[in-house]
Amino acid sequence: MTNIHTRFGTRARVALAIVFAALFSLAGCAGGNGAPPPASQQTLDFTDEYRIGVGDSVQVNVWRNADLSVTVPVRPDGKISVPLAGDVLVGGKTPEEVASVVTERLTKFIRDPNVTVIVTEMGSDAFRSRVRVTGAVKNPVSIPYRQGMTVLDMVLEAGGVTEFAVPGRSKLYRRNGEHMEIDLDRILRKGDMSTNFALVPGDVITVPERTF
Repeated sequence: MTNIHTRFGTRARVALAIVFAALFSLAGCAGGNGAPPPASQQTLDFTDEYRIGVGDSVQVNVWRNADLSVTVPVRPDGKISVPLAGDVLVGGKTPEEVASVVTERLTKFIRDPNVTVIVTEMGSDAFRSRVRVTGAVKNPVSIPYRQGMTVLDMVLEAGGVTEFAVPGRSKLYRRNGEHMEIDLDRILRKGDMSTNFALVPGDVITVPERTF
């Protein structure tokens, strides 16, 4: 009899131990860190979104419209040139805000434009040592500044103007906010170098495109 009671007593103690272990395990899961925190606690607060600045390079993509998609530097006046949309103020805006503005302007020309804007280079340091030409040129370029460079040098680097360009209304923008009118049409067609300005680091030349 003693052996029987001993065996049953041992089994009871083992069973109780298992039950208590299970209870403690459940209590730990219920009251602790087992469940993930709400989504709002898992993510960082991104209310301070990145604002585009002078010297950044911005890529504007228009879905299924490769001719309207460009990658351009932000000029010293805080604007970029986008085909059909014209000059767009991007300085101080988020990429989403810029995409909204470009979308609104393009709705006059194409149906339901799908526009995305990406900052491809946050390059204020690079901006200070480069010169750029954007707008209605065959190959918009950004190259390191070289002593003695002129407006014509940069336009030739860009492969010349496109058939849609309005070269007579081109402009040269400087970091200090100064801008100068360039009669690129007279430079290219008549050899009139009166507006073939010498460049300085950070200069941006923009050639406008005629609107239809």
